[in-house]
Amino acid sequence: MKKVLFTVFCYLFIAGVAVGKNKQNDRELIDRVAGWQIDNFAKVKHKNLDWTNGALYRGMIEWADYTNDKKYYDFLMGIGQKNSWDFLPRVYHADDLCVAQMYVGMYRKYKDPAMIDNVRKRLDQIVWYPSDEPLWTAEKVANKRWWWCDALFMAPPVFVEMYNLTKDEKYLQYMDREYKLTTDSLFSKDDGLYFRDKNYLGKKEKNGSKVFWGRGNGWVFGGLALILEHLPKDHYTYNYYLNIYKEMAAAVIRCQDKKGSWHASMYDHKAYPQAENSASGFFVYGLAWGINNNILEGKDYKNAVVKGWKALKSYVNEEGKLGSVQPIAAAPQDVTSDMTEVYGVGAFLLAGKEMLKFNNEK
Repeated sequence: MKKVLFTVFCYLFIAGVAVGKNKQNDRELIDRVAGWQIDNFAKVKHKNLDWTNGALYRGMIEWADYTNDKKYYDFLMGIGQKNSWDFLPRVYHADDLCVAQMYVGMYRKYKDPAMIDNVRKRLDQIVWYPSDEPLWTAEKVANKRWWWCDALFMAPPVFVEMYNLTKDEKYLQYMDREYKLTTDSLFSKDDGLYFRDKNYLGKKEKNGSKVFWGRGNGWVFGGLALILEHLPKDHYTYNYYLNIYKEMAAAVIRCQDKKGSWHASMYDHKAYPQAENSASGFFVYGLAWGINNNILEGKDYKNAVVKGWKALKSYVNEEGKLGSVQPIAAAPQDVTSDMTEVYGVGAFLLAGKEMLKFNNEK
């Protein structure tokens, strides 16, 4: 009996050491990815306040909050101060609201009202003077409605966070109305996935399947996790977002390949054989968040997130560059292993934070 107990103890001890080493390795890897992006940020061609960088900043502020590492806060502080915590000029455009996710995160840390004054002004202008343009013509009038699925990552989390800061229902009322309009137009109940926009309704991939863009659905799924993270559970609208999240989660794991990755096309991996890591990053993040918050249960979700994270990490080189990220697009396109983008790094940081929590708790 003593020999059996000793054997079990040794097994648990070795397993514990292995898990601890893996967590430390993951922490170092995520820091390396974040550090590489900061070191190479001057080479980024996008405007500081562009949506591309907005997604990076959201991942960076989440990683800063998790690690409490001053260098990440300093990087974001420099961006905010350089741009006076302001926006690009397109008032209604969801993409131009994305940077506010970082502003609100920095406000939570430093409590400086200057960080969110412009956020409140911009949202109030939108809410008080909402566009009445039909969804499908809004694209032609400065993108005044959320007619493309990516918008559901860019803007809604900002409205939720402003509601939390002010307890003013008008922010959630606006968000609910616009979100439901977009979802009613683009969400396929049969598939549990979103079409990118109306132009893809009825289109087919080479294999005859519907066209569901990987990153487009990653935007929505990651955005839902951010909404649910900050939306009070007792709010009347919480279950609306929760139900969509669960439907998407089930669809997402069905589209994962055997190695753990997702592709530019959710349904046609043969046409787009290379892993697409902005989609994979958002899916790993969203799934891990659901497991960590006891929303997603069962071995299928756990296996998917473990495989997904292992695959995602394999695309980071020794310097910390994340590869195989599809460039800016609105549909599935070919990807090569050397391609990278800031929004892919933002998704990776979100995924990394949740995977460290997953490994700590599970």
